[in-house]
Amino acid sequence: MTTERSGGGNPARTMELLWGTGRKPSRGPKPGLAVEDVVRAAIAVADAEGLGALSMRRVAEELGISTMSVYTHVPGKAELIDVMLDRVMGEAVVEGEPEARGWRERLEGVARRNWDLFHHHPWVLQVAVTSRPPLGPNVVAKYDRELRAVDGIGLTEVEMDSVLTLVLEHTQGAARRSVEAKQGVRGTGKTDDEWWAANAPLLEKVFDAERYPTAARVGAAAGAAYQAAHSPEHAFEFGLRRVLDGVEALVRERLALPHSR
Repeated sequence: MTTERSGGGNPARTMELLWGTGRKPSRGPKPGLAVEDVVRAAIAVADAEGLGALSMRRVAEELGISTMSVYTHVPGKAELIDVMLDRVMGEAVVEGEPEARGWRERLEGVARRNWDLFHHHPWVLQVAVTSRPPLGPNVVAKYDRELRAVDGIGLTEVEMDSVLTLVLEHTQGAARRSVEAKQGVRGTGKTDDEWWAANAPLLEKVFDAERYPTAARVGAAAGAAYQAAHSPEHAFEFGLRRVLDGVEALVRERLALPHSR
């Protein structure tokens, strides 16, 4: 699903755009146009049409200006994608909200905010950002805010980072499958029920339940529970509970070791 990679642009120009430290262009048909206008237009294109439709020309069309005018604000698509990512990551930063009572509730909130983010902006899942994330203000604020969910509960700093990574990677994987399922419906014009209605009779002709008894038993039970072969929502909820259970075991282990830090 990944089609782009963050961190591929000019580092100096990218940092200027992310933090707003660059000089504003003084030329162009719309002198009042700002980088934020370009970024908002690009996000709108990616949200509506997917990352594959994003180009400097397409952004220019969205803004009603020439492609060269876009380049006066953003040097290229690589830098633009980094700024887009930073801007939408800010949606997962909720300052001023009441702190949840316990770390588990706080960490669950982190997962659900990211789940919503991926569904509001599915194109984010098409960008590989793990090793080279955009180093912008929203990405930094998001990391800081999310780490607070597990601060002061007995974990080392490295364990705090690892726990957050574990939760985010589970959420991203589950969201990817959820988004792909929705895209599959749009791409084929068939719902999962319609797909199964067409394929189930064909499978019955070749499937031997006596040869694959476990698959037959479990598959039937799961299909009845999900009303489909797979439920991304169930996978997210089930996996999140198991991840949090594992973190809880780690926290208990650390609390039992007074000198673990």
